[in-house]
Amino acid sequence: MLKIGISVLLLVVSSLISQGQTGAKDQLNVPLTEPGKPYRLEVSLLRGSITIVGYEGKEIIVNVRTEEEENKRAKESENPAGMKRYTLDNKADVTAEVNNNVVKVRSRLPNQLHHLTLKVPLTELSLKLKAVNNGDITVSNVNGNIEATNVNGAIQINKVAGSVVANTINGNIVVSFRSIDPKASMAFSTLNGHVDVSFPENLKANLKLKSDRGEIYSDFNIVAEAGKLTTEQNQKKGLFRIHLNDWLNGKVNGGGPEMLMKNMNGNIYVRKTK
Repeated sequence: MLKIGISVLLLVVSSLISQGQTGAKDQLNVPLTEPGKPYRLEVSLLRGSITIVGYEGKEIIVNVRTEEEENKRAKESENPAGMKRYTLDNKADVTAEVNNNVVKVRSRLPNQLHHLTLKVPLTELSLKLKAVNNGDITVSNVNGNIEATNVNGAIQINKVAGSVVANTINGNIVVSFRSIDPKASMAFSTLNGHVDVSFPENLKANLKLKSDRGEIYSDFNIVAEAGKLTTEQNQKKGLFRIHLNDWLNGKVNGGGPEMLMKNMNGNIYVRKTK
């Protein structure tokens, strides 16, 4: 279905599953209202994974893969020899709404498992991603502000420029920057998992770090509040292990915007980008 209004473009992609297939793929091309200008992209899923990749292009390309996860193995084992299984068409609708260079991608069947891969223009963007179950959030090679929220899944953000706020409950958070917004505060938190963030060597920041049941490591020279910590060098990894009983508040390269990192079960790594 394609519906076009004065300022809103709504695109829908449907996947049909039949004759025993348990997966299907479809593609949706989403033109921006103002190509070449900064834009905002919001993607939300209840079940499934979200992957964002920057590329040299002007449209957002959405690839959709669906799976009947719960009954896949059971149904396959029930097929008698030499017979095919026929099912009703299973529409897995994903919509993309465009309004003034703001793109919102959603599923109209929230209980259906979706795996979304989006290729996005390299133009500066504002990215808001949300997932809940059955998948990770992965972002690479984009420029702008990223907000990523997951519940039962990891967050991995690679070779980006700009700023990041990332939060999950069960999963690791791994982030690497090509460059950062020097004025932006950032936050990275998980309950069960490691927080591993690599910044450019010229980072200027005020660090606020806490791991309830893990260790904190860094190869930056952190100037912390007096008497709050001790350090022990790990020769094998080239990192320093930091011991403390409370929040670590410290400055890197004289200080700057706040960088908050927190977890309960797992380690925290503050690295220099290699």
